[in-house]
Amino acid sequence: MAIPNLQVALDQSSLSDALGTVQKVGEEVDIIEAGTILCLAEGMQAVKCLRALYPDKIIVADTKCADAGSTVAENCRAAGADWMTAICSATLPTMKKAAEEISELQVELYGNWTYQDAEDWLEAGISQAVYHQSRDALLAGETWGEKDLTRVKRLAEMGFRVSVTGGLEIDTLPLFQDVEVFTFIAGRSITEATDPQMAARKMKQTIREIFGASS
Repeated sequence: MAIPNLQVALDQSSLSDALGTVQKVGEEVDIIEAGTILCLAEGMQAVKCLRALYPDKIIVADTKCADAGSTVAENCRAAGADWMTAICSATLPTMKKAAEEISELQVELYGNWTYQDAEDWLEAGISQAVYHQSRDALLAGETWGEKDLTRVKRLAEMGFRVSVTGGLEIDTLPLFQDVEVFTFIAGRSITEATDPQMAARKMKQTIREIFGASS
């Protein structure tokens, strides 16, 4: 089992705040994400700035694209994104069009989706999925549990590279010890920490300790 990546999600509402944060943690993480909130607030300028600062990092535009896949993907690619996201409720043609224009498309799993949907995504050549505990669900008191781990395991067994996100803390990581996770995506646990650099460094080290031992 490979050691998972660590991705930071920049979901600030201002580009200046996001850039202030990423310059503290960018060298500590494997993947840098322009989060949905940041993309909505600042557009593709956020992606352009991240690419300029980190030319050798994977940059994700978390657009949660639902329509106009080709156009959205073209814009993301032109700004410097390697990957972008589409919401799982997007039509298969929208996902296919997006996937034609960007290096990799990730399907964001929210709400109602089926394993048949997942099979269709795989058949279309889309092999990355992001499994969520949504921010709103977490605020409502939901936590990671066995049903989530079961779904992540099944998606990995189907052939997906599965990233997980939603309220991830260092104490959450051991839950996934026996699960093939591609990337852990952390937002506020890093970006809102007293020392974001140290928070990212500790999370990265914990991932190595847990998954290095199980590999």
